[in-house]
Amino acid sequence: MASSSSYSSLYLHSLPKTSSGSGQWKNGFLGGSVSSRRLFASPVVFLQKSPRLSAIRASSEGGSRRRVYKESQAATGFPNAKVQQIASSVLPIGSFVVVTFVLWKVVEKFMSPKSSSPGEGKASTQGVKWSIGAGTNLLQGFAAKVDREAKQRLNEFAKELRAFRSVDMSGCNFGDEGLFFLAESLGYNQTLEEVSFSANGITAAGVKAFDGVLQSNIMLKVLNLSRNPIGDEGVKTLCVTLMENCSIEKLQLNSTDLGDEGAKEIAELLKRNSTLRVIELNNNMIDYSGFTSLAGALLENNTIRHLHLNGNYGGALGANALAKGLEGNKSLRELHLHGNSIGDEGIRALMAGLSSHKGKLALLDLGNNSITAKGAFYVAEYIKRSKSLVWLNLYMNDIGDEGAEKVADALKQNRSIATIDIGGNNIHATGVNAIAQALKDNAIVTTLEVGYNPIGPDGAKALSEILKFHGNIKTLKLGWCQIAAKGAEYVADMLRYNNTISVLDLRANGLRDEGASCLARSLKVVNEALTSVDLGFNEIRDDGAFAIAQALKANEDVTVTSINLGNNFITKFGQSALTDARDHVLEMTEKEVEIFF
Repeated sequence: MASSSSYSSLYLHSLPKTSSGSGQWKNGFLGGSVSSRRLFASPVVFLQKSPRLSAIRASSEGGSRRRVYKESQAATGFPNAKVQQIASSVLPIGSFVVVTFVLWKVVEKFMSPKSSSPGEGKASTQGVKWSIGAGTNLLQGFAAKVDREAKQRLNEFAKELRAFRSVDMSGCNFGDEGLFFLAESLGYNQTLEEVSFSANGITAAGVKAFDGVLQSNIMLKVLNLSRNPIGDEGVKTLCVTLMENCSIEKLQLNSTDLGDEGAKEIAELLKRNSTLRVIELNNNMIDYSGFTSLAGALLENNTIRHLHLNGNYGGALGANALAKGLEGNKSLRELHLHGNSIGDEGIRALMAGLSSHKGKLALLDLGNNSITAKGAFYVAEYIKRSKSLVWLNLYMNDIGDEGAEKVADALKQNRSIATIDIGGNNIHATGVNAIAQALKDNAIVTTLEVGYNPIGPDGAKALSEILKFHGNIKTLKLGWCQIAAKGAEYVADMLRYNNTISVLDLRANGLRDEGASCLARSLKVVNEALTSVDLGFNEIRDDGAFAIAQALKANEDVTVTSINLGNNFITKFGQSALTDARDHVLEMTEKEVEIFF
């Protein structure tokens, strides 16, 4: 009986109530009537594993104990069946809930920012922060750090603006927001005279930062906003601001997406502003209409000194319009029109306007304008009459030998031009010989650029024979002229006697070791003028390097301070010899010679 009571105490506490005489168990939880035999499997298999059940079966007692066991067995079938019924209903629902919860957490992790408690000391991220500033679209945790560093840098920039006379902030890429921050430092600034905000991603919206600031600044003289896409709208805003400025003398707006409308605004500014001296509008999109507007401004403005319009789209019509403005202008000293496709007809009109110009133009840049020998004739006629022109650029046109001869004839009469560039004009030996003859009795020209012309050895010979004892050339540029080793021999012989040439450029002429050796022999001779020699791109090898090294060691009174041998075929042995020669010169003469490999 002891085992029977123990068994009953194990199960009776969990037995549900029964209804008398029904032979069925009533499910009080679900309120239904269930047959245990039909719906649920017998739980005997579980009881067989119980030590307590084994003891009951092994008992030798009679039928009464067997009845207790059978009743207990029948009673235990209900709760196990009940559990299975509930499990079969709950399990799918629970699985769905669990899977949904897990998926929701995964989606939340990728779609929503993680948040940390304030006590953890970690910056929380709140999605993606988009910015137009430099460095940019970062998660806020990183953006906060970038913002702190950016503000720190801007504060340092602001201090510089207040402390120095000249500040260069080009390429800092601080954008419109940065300019608004820095502009405050310009108001009533009594120190800063020159500032460059070039290449900082400033747009038309950022230019508004100057409103109310530049009007109150009386010290700033140079403002550079080049390489910022401010466009015509930004130029308009700036011009309205500068109408009331009385200090800025130089305004640089190169590569700012400025077109005809922007040029029109600049023209209106020039009509009213009397302090601007230099306007730079290079590499923009100014066409004939814009040139016409600027020409009209030149008729009314008598303070502008330098006008830069390189790399625009003036063409012949633009040059013709500009010529009319030049006729009535008295102040212009420099006119830069490089790369405007002016052509011969445009040059004819422009030279006519300059001939009637009442001022004293000193610099004229006509490079890369499709000028031929016909156009060179008009240029030559202007050169003959000009008494103020000092610097003339005809680089990268196509005047040829015929045009070079016309320019040479003009140089014989001109006594003002000191620098002339006729490089890249398809000039051969005949044309350069004419130029050389013009220099024979001309002591005014000091810089001659003949590079990128196929003058060959004969051209080098014609020029060298004149410059050996005549002329006053201090800078001679003969790069890419195909003079070869033979031409280098003529140049080397000229250097033995010439006492004026200080800078000599012989790049890319195929000199090789033979030409380098010829020049080295001349370096052994005392030349009190020559200080810089450029021999880059000449296929020079170690033998040529050795010859130059020996020449430097042999000349105790060497005046050369710079030799460029870059882009040749000199190995470490030749480089070592040149380094030893440089050290020797320093030790013996205390003079430093820079040698570039």
